[in-house]
Amino acid sequence: MPSIEKKTTTEKFEEALAKPRPEKYILRLYITGMTPRSSRAIENIRTICEAHLKGRYELEIVDIYQKPSLAQGEQIIAAPTLIKKLPLPLRRLVGDLSNEERVLVGLDLRPKK
Repeated sequence: MPSIEKKTTTEKFEEALAKPRPEKYILRLYITGMTPRSSRAIENIRTICEAHLKGRYELEIVDIYQKPSLAQGEQIIAAPTLIKKLPLPLRRLVGDLSNEERVLVGLDLRPKK
């Protein structure tokens, strides 16, 4: 008869801690209305996130015309601006996010070359 290994709660907990957990990315994209540049930035960041962070990100889109206090609090001086809040370090990317390689480096998903 095969022996059944029983693990203690502590062993199960330690195993769970040892498994690498993918970090969750918290992103905020500041735009100025639904301009063509803003629309491209939204489309580009959604495409990049779905390709590289599927299920591991939260993306908030903030129209600075509708919520100027949020933009002022983050000191947004140009739009579109993407802010990576988590994981640290905080990063800011300005533009329509069409350069995928630059965005991946900015999000710390690729090392700088």
